[in-house]
Amino acid sequence: MTDNTTYKRGRGAQFNPSNRFNTFHHDEHWICDSKTRFIPTEAKSIVNKVESPDIPMPFSMNPYQGCEHGCVYCYARNTHPYWGYSAGLDFEQKILVKKDAPALLMKYLSRKNYLPQPILLSGNTDCYQPAEQEFRLTRQILEICLRFRQPLSLITKNSLILRDLDLLKPMAGLNLVQVILSVTTLDESLRSLLEPRTATSWKRLKTVESLSQQDIPVFVMMAPVIPGLTDHEINELTEQAALHGAWDFFYSLLRLNGDVEPIFKDWLDKTFPERAAKILNRTADCHGGQVQDSRFKVRMKGEGHFAAMVRDQVRIAKTKLGFPKRNAGPLNCSLFKVPKAQLDLFD
Repeated sequence: MTDNTTYKRGRGAQFNPSNRFNTFHHDEHWICDSKTRFIPTEAKSIVNKVESPDIPMPFSMNPYQGCEHGCVYCYARNTHPYWGYSAGLDFEQKILVKKDAPALLMKYLSRKNYLPQPILLSGNTDCYQPAEQEFRLTRQILEICLRFRQPLSLITKNSLILRDLDLLKPMAGLNLVQVILSVTTLDESLRSLLEPRTATSWKRLKTVESLSQQDIPVFVMMAPVIPGLTDHEINELTEQAALHGAWDFFYSLLRLNGDVEPIFKDWLDKTFPERAAKILNRTADCHGGQVQDSRFKVRMKGEGHFAAMVRDQVRIAKTKLGFPKRNAGPLNCSLFKVPKAQLDLFD
């Protein structure tokens, strides 16, 4: 039950924690309104090497920094302080737009020494968040990847991806693309608090169905499983993923690194105070007694008794439902080529 006297509806974080890189601190009392600001920024590069062995892609790119979806548990919040903002409300209200991302990608792919490898789009913030409706950077990136035959993996919570079926379908026909839809809960009242500006979970499942019907490799990822809050939905969510045509099903466990910990704890105090201790204790049980976990190959799935229960429940549900339904295999890097004619995509 939310405290209507203090709860900021339409936002996940309820305050701005201090930025450790700034001596000046502002909290929620400094927020004049709830409007989202889109801030253009000049990036030096767009493709980044992935250092984590937990991520199956060697490179990633993100056309937006910050995310209006407002998922209260989002690990990417911790990157916003590097830009001079807070990981809290700032992360949802101040979105940095890398307007030169398509040009930077084209330059990156056109290098003489470039060896094609798959790139993860949205390794940090969602490439189909609301800003994409206006700036269309993700669509331009897809256009470039199709022309260059560059393999790409996408992860999103937004049904806006269906806008780009005309690009995704030919890419899929060449085995150049895979899509992951992240779904956290089927409880709409909970979803609206956890992820206030995302597409509904049922709309995401319908998006999975639409992509699957177009023979576009599509997977559902329950991310994160929140111990004591959403873990009871594993069987139903796995079943719905199967019913809506997902090729496979994956999951990750909640962890609360950095500024995400105080943001999530504050959110729990305002939404589920009677369950807060149970949720935090079970989360800590999965991460060696702490809610934070940075250990490679452990942090995503956790360890201990409760993490093993979740792992076994997912495994049994997937086996019962016949996952994987279809084998996507590795993306095809052999078709990559630099187009002879560099048409201008950005007029």
